[in-house]
Amino acid sequence: METLKRTPFYELYSAYADSRCIDFGGWELPVQFTGIVKEHEAVRQQAGLFDVSHMGEFMLTGSGAEAFLQHMTTNDVSMLTDGGAQYTLLCYPGGGVVDDLLVYRLGEHRYMLVVNASNIDKDFQWLEQHLDPAFGEVSLTNVSDETLLLALQGPLAETIMAAVSTEPLEGLKPFRFIEDATVCGVKVLLSRTGYTGEDGFELYAPLEAAATLWNGLLAAGAPHGLTPAGLGARDTLRFEAKLPLYGQELSADITPLEAGVQFFVKLDKGDFIGREALLQQKEAGLPRRLVGLEMIDRGIPRSHYPVYAADGSKIGEVTTGTQSPTLKRSLGLALIDAAYSEIGTEVNVEIRGKQLKAVVVKAPFYKKTTQGVKP
Repeated sequence: METLKRTPFYELYSAYADSRCIDFGGWELPVQFTGIVKEHEAVRQQAGLFDVSHMGEFMLTGSGAEAFLQHMTTNDVSMLTDGGAQYTLLCYPGGGVVDDLLVYRLGEHRYMLVVNASNIDKDFQWLEQHLDPAFGEVSLTNVSDETLLLALQGPLAETIMAAVSTEPLEGLKPFRFIEDATVCGVKVLLSRTGYTGEDGFELYAPLEAAATLWNGLLAAGAPHGLTPAGLGARDTLRFEAKLPLYGQELSADITPLEAGVQFFVKLDKGDFIGREALLQQKEAGLPRRLVGLEMIDRGIPRSHYPVYAADGSKIGEVTTGTQSPTLKRSLGLALIDAAYSEIGTEVNVEIRGKQLKAVVVKAPFYKKTTQGVKP
């Protein structure tokens, strides 16, 4: 039996009697600390602290780094300035998604890529096999095993971070970062993106800083209701904000256009892997669309539950669904035939062998003024 990987925070989980870990892509990670709904509500109302050290980080350097990224990713890397971050995707030639990721511009010819944990090896190999002298000098290094990552998310995140950092946080706009910030006396890369639909910060640091950062942030946040939060709340939070999860809303068989993240696909920037297929799909019209669903009948839509039209024909399936902790409604995201994607269209979701009524509704289900994307 394969031994599960652990983050540098694993030993700190035991301080919480109700913490429970699961196997998540080969990692032993907490699904909850005090309860998924409690943690979800804390992030919506105060703040939550997430250990997301399982995410992958690659360093990309060299005079050809920008040209290489332009060829590999869907967004326009040339729009980044030093200290800027960008959500983007890696695509296969057919338009399906290798992974979604963040690109940080550390400086001229210096970038950090943040990828999904389950795709670290696949992504690294994909990038490595496309390195070509034609781009110029490019060096790719996987630093995932020496980097920790914490995410502090919620409306009080800035208040809490200000108590442990000397950085001028009010000037740190969404998708900006400070490479050499000091938090709890530790040098970190401090960014402001997020994956919950709330304001928030990410801290990248060496592994040995784990206890100092974890304990320092929780102590500073205690008067403000800060709580550790696990994978369960992370999933319900990002779901309400319609932020995609690779393997559910995005995959090798689902294009960024179908998933509704076309804003991050710059078809006019020049050639990149997958561009031709995506351009053809856009011009021909999308065959499928990711939509929001709300159950009319009693039931909770779950991943991979089939979705049917009123005439009984199968038109797609649920990608993610749950009883929304914020809205107290049974909601889902579903990838369905575009002909049925208009808001107000009634469909049926098969739940435990029964077809139950649902209706297509507007998504995201929850939205704040300040909203980020991964990690």
